[in-house]
Amino acid sequence: MRACKIMEVCGTHTMSIAKAGLKKLLPPEVELISGPGCPVCVTPASVIDAYLELAMRPDVIITSYGDMLKVPGSVRGDNLAARRARGADVRIVFSPMDAIDIAEAEPLKEIVFLGAGFETTAPGTAASVVAAAGRGVKNFSVLCMLRTIEPAIRALYAEPDFSIDAFLCPGHVATIIGETGFEFIPRELGLPAVISGFDGEDILISVSRILKQLEKGEAKLENEYTRAVARDGNGLAKAMIEKCLEPCGAEWRGLGTIPASGLRLREEYAAFDAEKKFGLVYNEAAGLAGCRCGDVICGRIAPRDCPLFGSVCTAEDPVGPCMVSSEGACAAEYKYGE
Repeated sequence: MRACKIMEVCGTHTMSIAKAGLKKLLPPEVELISGPGCPVCVTPASVIDAYLELAMRPDVIITSYGDMLKVPGSVRGDNLAARRARGADVRIVFSPMDAIDIAEAEPLKEIVFLGAGFETTAPGTAASVVAAAGRGVKNFSVLCMLRTIEPAIRALYAEPDFSIDAFLCPGHVATIIGETGFEFIPRELGLPAVISGFDGEDILISVSRILKQLEKGEAKLENEYTRAVARDGNGLAKAMIEKCLEPCGAEWRGLGTIPASGLRLREEYAAFDAEKKFGLVYNEAAGLAGCRCGDVICGRIAPRDCPLFGSVCTAEDPVGPCMVSSEGACAAEYKYGE
């Protein structure tokens, strides 16, 4: 067996691989590498700094998924949890619809939902904006930090040091965009790809299929996650994205600005765009000294290759987002010793 590198571009896969100890079960020639599959991790410090300042406005309530609370901006320890300790009104929600309920209950406040995620969460974010418009909720807005996965894979492939032999494709994203959303990998990049579920067995089966393709010199897309992923994905979810959102250039931690890799609200929903409503400015932010999350996200180094890992940067006192997020590669390695 020749040595090969397989990249998973899903944070849930990263955590499942570590939790199940799959790397120890595979032969040493097979290397599993984490890619830019954690939406919290890829959000740049400049955007985080902007919403941290927004959180300090007395008329603003920030609503967010829990993963965002401890993600630092350009200053270590400066995060939503710290801002809340200083008096900011920051609330964890399980859905952007919860944020609309808060907006209706707090009519004198501006409710901002931090909309981070990939295609998986984009339909829900879009639906919340459509719902707010339909319900006449004018004090609700979304800071749209949504990203799409295809441009990121293409950007990685274009990097001069790209050395990945195959992709383990994210089942969650595929439930929305379907098999067709990943056909460009074998067709245009010439690499094997398998859409995988999230159980340890799913991932091992998917890796086995990739290895068989590599052994035969093939490059095709296979769908291991047939119980959830249809060829054309979820038509209703894609229609909701199309109705409310449009592609835009977006900055990714570790990859820079990638054209058409983000999603923003369409002009007809501009009243719900927090960036426009509050005139947010994203100032260039210096990275945290020594933190190499950008290199981890791109698969250039393993988490343990970062000089801060496990010493200066721990889950209890994280420096970078990869150690904070429940889908971060550093968090997975720190928790499960992979």
